[in-house]
Amino acid sequence: MPETITIAPAIVTAPQVVEPLLLRADAAARLLSVSRSKFYRMNSAGEAPMPIYLGGCSRWSREELADWIRHGAPGRERWMQMKEDK
Repeated sequence: MPETITIAPAIVTAPQVVEPLLLRADAAARLLSVSRSKFYRMNSAGEAPMPIYLGGCSRWSREELADWIRHGAPGRERWMQMKEDK
């Protein structure tokens, strides 16, 4: 009698999505639910946290943006003072 071989089905897992720690302006704008041009205006007016300059590119910390929002989205100078006071 021939031997029966049973093969277990492969377990397929979805790839994990890695959220970037540093965001470009378009991603930062989406996080804040504003347009990219509005985000650039906010940044130029000092109404958003300071970007991080990396190789000549501006990036914003996802963590800092979330913290900034939790604290009421104060102006940049006030936000920097609040961070120093922590």
